[in-house]
Amino acid sequence: MNAVAVFDAAINRAAAGIPAAFTARHESGNVLRFDPGAWCQDVIAGDVALLDRCTGPTLDVGCGPGRLTGALARSGRPALGIDISATAVRLARRRGATALRRDVFDPVPGTGRWRHLLLADGNIGIGGNPRRLLRRCRELLEPDGRLHAELAPPGTPAWSGIATVQTPAGQGGPLPWACVPADGLTALASAAALRILDTRTEAGRWFATLAPQ
Repeated sequence: MNAVAVFDAAINRAAAGIPAAFTARHESGNVLRFDPGAWCQDVIAGDVALLDRCTGPTLDVGCGPGRLTGALARSGRPALGIDISATAVRLARRRGATALRRDVFDPVPGTGRWRHLLLADGNIGIGGNPRRLLRRCRELLEPDGRLHAELAPPGTPAWSGIATVQTPAGQGGPLPWACVPADGLTALASAAALRILDTRTEAGRWFATLAPQ
């Protein structure tokens, strides 16, 4: 089973109220835990402060089942979610969110005109190359835009590359992913021509807001 299929199956299970957590193990031995059950909730602790920063058109990269995109839509703020999972996009639309099945590295509507970008729920790991992802995010932002990224806690080992998905039912396929701790962001941001405006913690989650240099 490839990684996208694993995500699809896990999100389907979580949407039905069935436990669906799975892990991704990097060759370094470091492990990330994914909890689609949290993604399927209407709100989790720390969301409100994150969304309050999205004061204009927002692109939610890796939107999953639309928790954040849907919340923005309900508050009357324009937002688009993108995700490579067909299941995630279907569930996001069911919430009333505008969502497209799209890879962030493929053509995206509004390129260069987004006021805000979200990389929540660890999505700074998408693609296994955070430097490339941050460069792409800079391309998507307007010149005075803001990128709001969720990070691993300071002191967490950083890693990137190919991880192996492990589900309760057995192994899934390879997953290009990365783990970026809050204290490892500076060099990545600089390489992507971004500057860090602030780093903060909320409800046990770590976030940073970045802007084009």
